[in-house]
Amino acid sequence: MSFIPNILFAILLIVGIGYFTKNVKKLIRNINLGQDVDVSDNKSQRWKNMAMIALGQSKMVTRPIAGFLHVIVYVGFVVINIEVLEIIIDGLFGTHRIFSSLGHFYGILIGTFEVLAFLVFVSVIIFWMRRNVIKLQRFWKPEMKGWPKNDGNIILYIEMVLMLLFLVMNATDVHFQAMNSGNVISQFIAPLFSNLSESTLHGIERGAWWLHITGILAFLNYLYFSKHLHILLAFPNTYYGKTKPKGQLDNLEAVTKEVMLMMDPNADPFATPDENAAEEEVVKFGASDVQDLNWVQLLNAYTCTECGRCTSECPANQTGKKLSPRKIMMDTRDRLEEVGKNIDANNGVFTDDGKQLLGDYITNEELWACTSCNACVEACPISIDPLSIIIEMRRYLVMEQSAAPVELNNMMTNIENNGAPWPYNQMDRLNWKDE
Repeated sequence: MSFIPNILFAILLIVGIGYFTKNVKKLIRNINLGQDVDVSDNKSQRWKNMAMIALGQSKMVTRPIAGFLHVIVYVGFVVINIEVLEIIIDGLFGTHRIFSSLGHFYGILIGTFEVLAFLVFVSVIIFWMRRNVIKLQRFWKPEMKGWPKNDGNIILYIEMVLMLLFLVMNATDVHFQAMNSGNVISQFIAPLFSNLSESTLHGIERGAWWLHITGILAFLNYLYFSKHLHILLAFPNTYYGKTKPKGQLDNLEAVTKEVMLMMDPNADPFATPDENAAEEEVVKFGASDVQDLNWVQLLNAYTCTECGRCTSECPANQTGKKLSPRKIMMDTRDRLEEVGKNIDANNGVFTDDGKQLLGDYITNEELWACTSCNACVEACPISIDPLSIIIEMRRYLVMEQSAAPVELNNMMTNIENNGAPWPYNQMDRLNWKDE
């Protein structure tokens, strides 16, 4: 019967990884609902961005306190999870600390894990205090009520429990403590269990071991439903991030073709369409729903960490406007999730639900409050671009619904009639020089 724990562990591993794989496939499908976009340019710059921003955390440390703590948690989780490999081997084959045969190096390795686990635990407590005791303003914006607020705290609790289980597992492992190598932190916890029998210690150690690996698998599967999906998506998101100058906007291809046709002296404006030519698909200008956005923008939405740096830097938000770049990304992700569930419920086909991103999630007031200053793009620690979504939705309002604000309509009318934004006759445009 000694093989039963190994079978149970294998089942746990298969179920955990299987459910994670299922959700990853759903994630990829939802992102691919977006329009195609060519991001094959500047590969060397893209690799550099991924190395510096996602791996090197270069934009995180622009705010030193949060950045330093985040680096500790990031490095801690990456390094400590190397230990998961040993747990998997032990769980499948019934061994115990199989890598302990490495001797002194194993002690150094586990000692490093323990120090990092302690630092992660302390950092997470500070993060919790920043959210719930100090109550930093960016964590208490209107869009952070309900699930977003709870999600941030749940993750912190999970991280604290996982680190504590790891240290308790080591502290109650009699053989590991007897090695007197690698128990850098757990040696101070071990005295708490000194009055217990060896069998009880073994039971606690096994319990902590099982809870630790189960917690890791649960955390892995929780990521899909959490803002912490950025742990996985930050790398592709920074790679596919914008490499052009931040102030450069993309032109609509259909509009560019029309302008080029107007500028072509050889073009016949009265030419009739070729009857034999294939009928072109009607172009939709801008975006009113998530399917109109490109897949990189949808990847951005799933990658958003909800940290609020974008909103805290937004001049419109600072002056009391409704616009919050973070909310733009959260609304886009929520609508995309709703569309994905619709597809799941209708055998892989989207059925019109009478909703769209524009209006049902994001209001015109929010969109027109944006100054297009790019502060949100500059502030984002993982290269998310809320401005691009705002621009696409404003394009839809202007070019599809003629729903621009009165001031903007007046400006465009003046440009059309006078060749300038001001309501002056073209012959009077230079009169200002005589004043």
